[in-house]
Amino acid sequence: MQNREAYRVLGILGGLGPMATVYFYEMLTEHTKVTRDQDHIDMVISSRATTPDRTAFILGQSDENPLPVMVEEAGRLIRAGAEVIVLPCNTAHYFYDELSRQTGVPIINIITETVSYCAAQGWNKVGILATEGTVKSGAYHEVCRRAGIEAVAPSEAEQAVISDIIYGQIKKGLPVDYDRFFAVADSLRAQGCQTLILGCTELSLLKKSGKLDRYYTDSLAVLASVTIRACGKEPTGWEL
Repeated sequence: MQNREAYRVLGILGGLGPMATVYFYEMLTEHTKVTRDQDHIDMVISSRATTPDRTAFILGQSDENPLPVMVEEAGRLIRAGAEVIVLPCNTAHYFYDELSRQTGVPIINIITETVSYCAAQGWNKVGILATEGTVKSGAYHEVCRRAGIEAVAPSEAEQAVISDIIYGQIKKGLPVDYDRFFAVADSLRAQGCQTLILGCTELSLLKKSGKLDRYYTDSLAVLASVTIRACGKEPTGWEL
């Protein structure tokens, strides 16, 4: 994301889910180059955990639309001084255009920035590991198509495994079945994917565990790096 003048106050529209929001804040704090407290990014954080489930609404399994809650929380951030907003949830970007229209301040797009990062690496075929809502909405596939990148999703059975890891394990705070996760990952790798995008910020927590190598592109890390630069700071201490 290009900006001529750095944003002074960042708003994090979080709680989608809460642990991913905590990890994103940790990333920003740990990877901003500073020499004192005052060098860090000024930010305000909303963690509206009661926001209706995004995937359930997208798939038609619930009529509770999360958008009004997201708009309300964005307004709260703006009233608290936020000049730019980040949304550390890939699935919630299904509502990105309407949220941007109703909010009226810039919102950094995690999907666009992640695909841009992949394009900059010269990759032309990527795998998408995400919620069923993100996959079914085609959000990554459309942005990849515009960038000249082929996006590959897991099979229906493999997607069920990833969904269970996200909703049945990570969101519940239970141990992750890495054998099942890597079985899906190996299937996509065998199809020629040059990287696998962790397109759900709950899956970013697997990268944090240290069990995933650089073959995996963490959308949350990409968002953090872009956000740090958008706020006029320098990212440090990691390799995406």
